[in-house]
Amino acid sequence: MMKRRYVFLVLAFVLIMGMFTIPTAHGAYTLVWSDEFDGSAVNTSNWVFDTGGGGWGNNELQYYQAANAAVSGGILTITAKRESVGGMSYTSARLKTLGKRSWTYGRIEARLAVPMGQGIWPAFWMLGTNFNGSNWPGCGEIDIMEHINSENTVYGTIHWDYNGYATYGGSTTVSSPTSYHTYTIEWTSSYIKWFVDGVQYHEANIANSINGTEEFHKPFFILLNLAVGGNWPGAPNSSTVFPAQYKVDYVRVYQDGGSATATPTPAGATPTPTRAASTPTPTPSSGSNTWYLYNTAVSGVTPSGQILQTTKSGTTGWQPTVTLNTTAKYWYSTAQTKTIPAGTWSFVLWSNNPGSSSQIKVDIHKVNSSGGGATLIASQTRECGTSGSGNHATTFTFSGIAAQSLSNQRLRVTITRTSGRDLTMAYNTNDFPTRLITP
Repeated sequence: MMKRRYVFLVLAFVLIMGMFTIPTAHGAYTLVWSDEFDGSAVNTSNWVFDTGGGGWGNNELQYYQAANAAVSGGILTITAKRESVGGMSYTSARLKTLGKRSWTYGRIEARLAVPMGQGIWPAFWMLGTNFNGSNWPGCGEIDIMEHINSENTVYGTIHWDYNGYATYGGSTTVSSPTSYHTYTIEWTSSYIKWFVDGVQYHEANIANSINGTEEFHKPFFILLNLAVGGNWPGAPNSSTVFPAQYKVDYVRVYQDGGSATATPTPAGATPTPTRAASTPTPTPSSGSNTWYLYNTAVSGVTPSGQILQTTKSGTTGWQPTVTLNTTAKYWYSTAQTKTIPAGTWSFVLWSNNPGSSSQIKVDIHKVNSSGGGATLIASQTRECGTSGSGNHATTFTFSGIAAQSLSNQRLRVTITRTSGRDLTMAYNTNDFPTRLITP
């Protein structure tokens, strides 16, 4: 554990000094606030509890109550249980520093061990202190760590308003998420960087409030919660083990020449942290491309059954869909002359078809402007879970992709169901867009 007590004064002094100051590329960060969970109960000088059900804007299935959070042995444990309270079928807890502590910029970090299981959604995140229950995403949201289901993937994302909802996120693979790992953001006036165990995996440029990111230059508060179900992970199933426990060893905030503030803000219902984007996003230092899917034909490409094409969508209300079956569906980018740097590619598939799961194969090729001369870049088959109602996101992650040079060439994505039931895929949408993301 991280909080053993040492008898020797010299060793304690070295440990404390190391904890309070961290040298980084940005400068020396000094610890300005932490909760080490050393007591026997949640410290209400630092945290307040959200209480209630109602879905929390995401069609979640839990009722939040303080009884599901406990502190013992230097660990905060948030427990999700299968029990009926307040008309909901599950209970859990959500803590926040709203009205107690808030910060603008800094290094925000927690050491966490997350539970695994279909429909389980632990998070470590932040909201702008001007959040009033109805002004999301205009208040801004920083997701430091989110994990869903039984994936070995964690996500870091920002959400904000840029003439409409905007989002920008990244993900990385973590071995044994149920073991403790340190999740960190480094947030300055120029950027937000995400780290797992000290290794950076994602970055967003917010310098000079680029692309409407002025929200991220204001105070934010911290939240810790364990959701059950919801639009993103889907509902639990018979394989989900309850109780599920989300463990927090510590939460620490460091700042460079700054100080912690306490900015009271009105409490309210949670915003909807959906995984979608329909407006321009910040550009990280390494570059990034999001290729949205749309039903506009590309003249001259083959095969003639091409279905989808790239655009950004403003569609609201009814979501256009296409059925995924054993007949391949194709999407082509416009012809490009550019180099996509080496790195991880991902394909986010949103589907809505309650019932049994399906195996979906996604192939990514580089083709010439007429759709021929295909060169395979990546291929992956994944199970797309569809239990319960609502929309479901499945992320196909392709790691270690070499740099790809396009010379008046297109990217082609081929989507095929290899087994199971047909799926209904959403595209051209404002809130559930299927999309390809490249470095």
